[in-house]
Amino acid sequence: MIIKYITFLIGIIWSYSIIKTQSVFSKKAGLIFKIFVTKISWFSLIAACYFGYKNFTIKSTVIGIIIGILLVNICFYLLKKYANQKFNEKQLTNLKSFLEYGLIFLVIYFVLF
Repeated sequence: MIIKYITFLIGIIWSYSIIKTQSVFSKKAGLIFKIFVTKISWFSLIAACYFGYKNFTIKSTVIGIIIGILLVNICFYLLKKYANQKFNEKQLTNLKSFLEYGLIFLVIYFVLF
């Protein structure tokens, strides 16, 4: 039962973290990310919630969802704080641009091939 609950939490955390990642990208990369990745993550999040509902009590499911969402939000906050302390604005902009173009390239590559 513990392994099932841990699997449920991992599913919630994984799905919500990918959904949350969309907010980091600009409009052009965010649109591609939204179309190809976030839609699947929303379905995964709904499936994880349904899995929790079917296998655990409502209370356990809601607690798991809240814990997963809080963990992802705390991790994003801490990563943002760390990145702002470690790197200057130009380095962050360059890294963000590199990741956005890499994402666009990967999506085009997987769609075409």
